Amino acid sequence: MSSQTPIRRTTVPQISARKGGEPIVSLTSYHAHTAAIVDKYADFILVGDSLGMVMHGMESTVGVPLDLMIMHGKAVVRGTQKALVVVDMPFGTYEESPAVAFRNAARIMKETGCGAVKLEGGARMAETIRFLTERGIPVMAHIGLTPQSSHVMGGFKTQGREEDSWPQHEADAAAVTEAGAFALVLEGMVEPLAAKITKQVAIPTIGIGASAECDGQILVLEDMLGLNAWTPKFVKQYGDLGPAIDRAVSDYADEVKSRAFPGPEHTYK
Repeated sequence: MSSQTPIRRTTVPQISARKGGEPIVSLTSYHAHTAAIVDKYADFILVGDSLGMVMHGMESTVGVPLDLMIMHGKAVVRGTQKALVVVDMPFGTYEESPAVAFRNAARIMKETGCGAVKLEGGARMAETIRFLTERGIPVMAHIGLTPQSSHVMGGFKTQGREEDSWPQHEADAAAVTEAGAFALVLEGMVEPLAAKITKQVAIPTIGIGASAECDGQILVLEDMLGLNAWTPKFVKQYGDLGPAIDRAVSDYADEVKSRAFPGPEHTYK
C-alpha cells in the first residue's frame, strides 16, 4: 500500500454544485510554474488552446495540434495540487464524430491526468457531449463567441447584440446542459443575454466577456498580467508585467555589456 497522501483536487461535482453560490474563480495556464501560482487561488485551471496565440505566435487557435495541448496539459497538472484542470480539445479533434471525439478526449485525460475537457459548440455538439459524458469523460461546454469558429463568424465579434439572435444562444445552452455538460463557458456575450442564460440553465456559467451575471469568471492569465500589447475590452489588467520584464531584461543587458554582472557576489572563488 502506498504511503503517499492522495492529492485532493477540486472535483467536477464540486464545480457543478457551485451553481448560484460563491462565484467560481478560473484562469488559464500553460506551464507548471504559473500553474503553481494560480493553483492557490483558482477553483479550476483551463489549459486553453489560446496557448497557440499567446505562447506560439499563431494568428488563431485553429492551428493548435492535439500533441501541443497534451504537452502543456501535462505541465499544468504537474504544477498543481488543488485546482481542477480542464484541457481544451483543439480544432479538428472532436467535430468529425462522437467516436473520434471520445478517442481524442480519452487520450488527453490519460496522458495529462486532467479532470475534464472543454469543447466549443452548442446544439450541434450535444450528441458528442452526451457520448463523452456517458463514457466517463466530464465535459465543459463553450458557446457564444467560439474562437475556433472565428473564420465562420467573420472574426471575434460580440454575440447577442441583436435580440433576434438570442433564441439560438438559449437553445445552445439548453442543449449542452441536457446533454450532460457540467459547466458552460459564455464568451463575448452581451450582459442581458448572459444573465438570461445563467438563470435558465442548471449548470454554472463561466463568463469571459459575459458580465458579472455569470456564476464564475475566467481570463487568459497573460492578458490580466499585462503581458500582451493588446487586450479585449472585457479584460481588466491586474498587473503590468510586460514593461517590468522589459526593464529587467534591459538592465541585465546593460550590466553584461558593462561587466557589472556577474559581480563578486555571483562568482565562485
